Amino acid sequence: MTISIRGLGGFRSPFAPTVLDSKGLSHFRPLRCALTSGSVIPVVDAEAVLAAVPPADAIERTRVAFERHARGQWAMPAKVYLDSPPAGDFRAMPARGDGFALLKWVTSFPGNPERGLPVVTGALLLSSAETGELLAIMDCAAVTSLRTGAAAAVSARALASEEARSVGVIGCGVNGAWAARSLAVAGYGPGLCADARSDAAASLAAELGWRAAAREEAARQDVVVTMTPGNEPVLLAEDLSPGQHLAVLGADAHGKSEVEPAAFARCRLFCDDWEQASTGGELAAPVEAGALGREDVTQLGEVIAGTADGRRSPEEITLFDSTGLAIQDLAIAAAVYEAWRDGRVEAPEVSF
Repeated sequence: MTISIRGLGGFRSPFAPTVLDSKGLSHFRPLRCALTSGSVIPVVDAEAVLAAVPPADAIERTRVAFERHARGQWAMPAKVYLDSPPAGDFRAMPARGDGFALLKWVTSFPGNPERGLPVVTGALLLSSAETGELLAIMDCAAVTSLRTGAAAAVSARALASEEARSVGVIGCGVNGAWAARSLAVAGYGPGLCADARSDAAASLAAELGWRAAAREEAARQDVVVTMTPGNEPVLLAEDLSPGQHLAVLGADAHGKSEVEPAAFARCRLFCDDWEQASTGGELAAPVEAGALGREDVTQLGEVIAGTADGRRSPEEITLFDSTGLAIQDLAIAAAVYEAWRDGRVEAPEVSF
């Protein structure tokens, strides 16, 4: 097999015209097998991914992904973890929907910044669900950042009180920053940025016109987002007050936790996907201890689809445990692919 790169632009596969669905989102389906021996596919880097999908679009795409999964229109088995002790782990995440199939191969190596390397690396493969043909290869870290940040905003719109405005972000790394940007685009703020690295908090605060603050102050805002390594609790029971919405995004594997166990009793609990969250997210420890069961937790997609209740009173404290779903990645990847197909972003093309 010979592999070559064809520079930028040029090749476009034949597709049916773009169609707007009932939500106003465009989608398309391949008309025929577009990739055969000697065919060409785009390799979309992080810069092009971020250019292809503005935060507002990422929020809407992510919301629709939750809804379609809840309605059974999109399929997604739980992610598979491959531990690589003591440094980190690998994750394989497949999903299928709207004529596409996806596999994300992604890592989490929390100690990598000390080596001058990113925590999250990997690749995303997008295929046709009708022919099985590979359509694109994408940088998965950028896709992860967009959909993680978007999930925080989707959860706030679905679960926060109508009066909620102020934001506290605890953990201002790459994904924490995208959560803050997404919440700002969704109409929340001003906000407070807290991080053990004061420079990270100050940089994000300056970008958004917010303010750097201590963890304790950030944890008292209307909407609180946590995006830390999950090595120790950063949300305590004593931090909580009626009416808050908490989006806990950092504990994405078994053994991680950002929330003090006593805090769960004060919250109404939601998650992105019960199978994932109950075994590898923030809720895994209380589930394992027998303190929580399936009946105690509502999936966010069910709220969005209107099949389950969201917030029931202004005083209720809602907590959303996000473990990160392949359907979210699929929503962003489809948007990136549409942008490349329509010529709005360019990418090197690989022929083989």
